[in-house]
Amino acid sequence: MSSKKKIAITIGDPSGVGAEVILAWAKNATQSFLENFEVIAHRTFLEKLPDVLSKREVGSSTFVAEAGKPSAEGCMVAKDSLETAAKGCIDNIYSAVVTAPISKYEMRKIGFDFAGQTEFFAARWGGEPVMCFAGEKLLVALATWHNPISEVPSLINEARLARAVKCADLIAKMVHRVKEPRIAVCGLNPHAGEDGILGREEIDVIDPILNKLRAEYCNLSRTLPPDTVFARMLKGEFDVIVSMYHDQALAPLKALEFDNAVNVSMNLPFLRTSPDHGTGYSIAGKGIASFNSFASAANLAKKAVE
Repeated sequence: MSSKKKIAITIGDPSGVGAEVILAWAKNATQSFLENFEVIAHRTFLEKLPDVLSKREVGSSTFVAEAGKPSAEGCMVAKDSLETAAKGCIDNIYSAVVTAPISKYEMRKIGFDFAGQTEFFAARWGGEPVMCFAGEKLLVALATWHNPISEVPSLINEARLARAVKCADLIAKMVHRVKEPRIAVCGLNPHAGEDGILGREEIDVIDPILNKLRAEYCNLSRTLPPDTVFARMLKGEFDVIVSMYHDQALAPLKALEFDNAVNVSMNLPFLRTSPDHGTGYSIAGKGIASFNSFASAANLAKKAVE
């Protein structure tokens, strides 16, 4: 067995689909691939996994999750799993983390006061995160993500856009292996503001910042109409897209690639990937959840640390 650092896998909410997609992935992956990972979960789940996988136990040894029915004890397992993975990276035990989904609503009940797992890892590791998504067809970096839409215009500034463009460039190089990625930038407003008729953020804020950044990123676009930029990427015009807010990117991405896209937390000391779906309580335990997105998250994590 390899002596190099493992990639941690967190259980997520044990009552959601995360547990079954991890199990399905483990049953379908090769032994040599599984040797790169360590699963952090409760004992009754770890006992179901292939022996070739490294395992680290958290939570009560007698805890048994009930599919589709979240509980405080299950959320504590999810929290302990995340804390163990985050500390393991700092302690040089893990090289990266792959996370199964949690419910922000349920986790709040046990005092997990983060907008999401991206924010959790930023708090534990330090740094200003950028949320990115990698699919087979689309690749996006977000300037803002878990923010109310009413706050988005005021949040768009030079620092956020510079981080988003930087991470768009990095993830395109990592995923597509291109030397100078062609980066498309979505406008904030419909039709990218239509020359100020539908909003002036593009003229007054975003494009002046992009003009500065173009000195470093030569294939960086000006603001483009968001309703056509994703189609243009599908046609091969761009390698990656910078989106201004969460649903601007995630609506087209999930419509096209719900079963295989990967959430990537970038611009942090360590890499974290995850499937792009949630806990799926309504289908948990029914054996119908696809493990493709989780498999893609594991594949990308391994590729990134090689």
